[in-house]
Amino acid sequence: MGMSKSPGCFGYPLSIFFIVANEFCERFSYYGMRGILILYFTNFFSWDDNMSTAIYHTFVALCYLTPILGALIADSWLGKFKTIVSLSIVYTIGQAVISVSSINDLTDHNHDGTPDSLPVHVALSMIGLALIALGTGGIKPCVSAFGGDQFEEGQEKRRNRFFSMFYLAINAGSLLSTIITPMLRVQQCGIHSKQACYPLAFGVPAALMAVSLIVFILGSGMYKKFQPQGNIMGKVARCIHFAIKNRFRHRSKAFPKREHWLDWAKEKYDERLISQIKMVMRVMFLYIPLPMFWALFDQQGSRWTLQAATMSGKIGALEIQPDQMQTVNAILIVIMVPIFDAVLYPLIAKCGLNFTSLKKMTVGMFLASLAFVVAAIVQVEIDKTLPVFPNGNEIQIKVLNIGNNTMNISLPGEMVTLDRLSQTNAYMTFDVNKLTSINISSPGSPVTAVTDDFKQGQRHTLLVWAPNHYLVVKDDLNQKPKKGENGIRFVNTFNELITVTMSGKIYANVSSNNASNYQFFPSGIKGFTISSTEIPPQCQPNFHTHYLEFGSAYTYLVQRKDDSCPEVQSFEDISANTVNMALQIPQYFLLTCGEVVFSVTGLEFSYSQAPSNMKSVLQAGWLLTVAIGNIIVLIVAGAGQFSKQWAEYILFAALLLVVCIIFAIMTRFYTYINPAEIEAQFDEDEKKKSLEKSNPYITLGANSQTQM
Repeated sequence: MGMSKSPGCFGYPLSIFFIVANEFCERFSYYGMRGILILYFTNFFSWDDNMSTAIYHTFVALCYLTPILGALIADSWLGKFKTIVSLSIVYTIGQAVISVSSINDLTDHNHDGTPDSLPVHVALSMIGLALIALGTGGIKPCVSAFGGDQFEEGQEKRRNRFFSMFYLAINAGSLLSTIITPMLRVQQCGIHSKQACYPLAFGVPAALMAVSLIVFILGSGMYKKFQPQGNIMGKVARCIHFAIKNRFRHRSKAFPKREHWLDWAKEKYDERLISQIKMVMRVMFLYIPLPMFWALFDQQGSRWTLQAATMSGKIGALEIQPDQMQTVNAILIVIMVPIFDAVLYPLIAKCGLNFTSLKKMTVGMFLASLAFVVAAIVQVEIDKTLPVFPNGNEIQIKVLNIGNNTMNISLPGEMVTLDRLSQTNAYMTFDVNKLTSINISSPGSPVTAVTDDFKQGQRHTLLVWAPNHYLVVKDDLNQKPKKGENGIRFVNTFNELITVTMSGKIYANVSSNNASNYQFFPSGIKGFTISSTEIPPQCQPNFHTHYLEFGSAYTYLVQRKDDSCPEVQSFEDISANTVNMALQIPQYFLLTCGEVVFSVTGLEFSYSQAPSNMKSVLQAGWLLTVAIGNIIVLIVAGAGQFSKQWAEYILFAALLLVVCIIFAIMTRFYTYINPAEIEAQFDEDEKKKSLEKSNPYITLGANSQTQM
């Protein structure tokens, strides 16, 4: 194919900038959509956490499995350029479908703000997600390989820099979208009823995807495009199958051994194909240990975010929500990639060390392993500050005196005296089988025994008031509140029902001398109103909480003042998180450095070591390691139920360290190749052969080896 040299800019082909811009838009679109997906499932479809998480992980795994399909289409049928264009169209349609699926006015005929037929929305969004998975996955291996194709022979340095820029674009896109999309979601919109604006939050990524497609097509005239070379994957599979079959046929000692098992395919396939398959197999073999890195890396979104939820988000004057900590990774990438590229690698080279691709990847695995050791240390610090919750046969009891008289409570091995409106300082832990008797009394009244079946593994609050009345409340909170929110419940000491409304959430009809369930609120000061038939109209109905931090829980006691107006007193149930979220930064830093030396290098290595007709295939192989990593997390998290979270972190760190050592040993036996040179050599030989064919006098000596 005659190629005119493409126009350049800073010594880079100009087409590169279109490809990088396209990748930026595509990643913004993908991460923006993915970031709000789980909230969309839980809030709009009202699915529970497990269902949402399962669907979410399935979607992510699909996005990393479909690259194989994309690579097949590109390398054997449409070529990379057409594959990217056609699958981007599929992708844009998918994004549009999911934003339509989130318009509640679509089926909300009675205008009450909730969709009348949820299945329509679910079906639409699943179709949308399937199209997106096909689109994003299908173009993934093609875009990076297509970018690599734009470079001439001898531009290796610039090509490496391209893979770094490419990676930078991925992270800049994901960083901006993780910041911007949540802002769009909290906007209110709707035709008949106002609510969280999912159509806008899904619509912006859809629009950006369209922009990305247009940007990519605009560059069309400048790209170097290679023709696809027939169904390469099929050929590879048939060749391997034949080699194994043939090797098995000639297994007796009578036949001479061959250097490589693939050489047994020589009878049927040409040497060029066999040597190309050898290249691919050698790289694929090195990929076997890699999923373990991704298994650790992908826990930033799950385990580490849950860890952040047990920490305090006050970093100086900033207030950070736990799920915003993930942006630390993207921010660090944007800072670190240029530093590694421009400062660190040249420094290492100056010191005379040959820091090869595979060495970089080994170091990356080691750093990720270290990051998990640090995460475990942080976890141990957090565990020291966490309240003790009951496990196994234990139960916990806290006593709260909601009356105006002093009360005496006798528990096994303890005697407690509580003044009016006070509580025991902490939850007391008892073995459920040894819980003999609990008695309460107030001065001048008979002793009353508390009879209640306490539920093991649960916290209970014993409400007491004079002369000898009591109520056992089963707390519906046996752990730190999720997402770093704060649990609040109300206890009513009026005679009539009260209803409390607190920043949009309603505690309806809390009965007399009883406690509501907990509801959860993010950090800050929350205003609330109390209403009841018993409260005179002239009373001030508006109250506000004290400053809520992260992960605390309180009981607010609503009592009657002399003028019959309500007043509120708060009691702490679970203390706020004390370990600062800033302590997560070292582990994010280590993991990000690991990612820079592992992931960027891996992309580039996969490209440089692949024969020209299998570039996309190897990129797909690289992405497959990510998919398998995701699956490992699902398996390990499902199978190993650790009582201590730090132990799980150490297990993962140890697993990766072992894998890292195995990988280091494997890389000792790998020799770097230049596929282009090897292919040029074959071209040379073929030229010679065709010359010999046209000149029969030379072939006498050559004949003997062709007849086998």
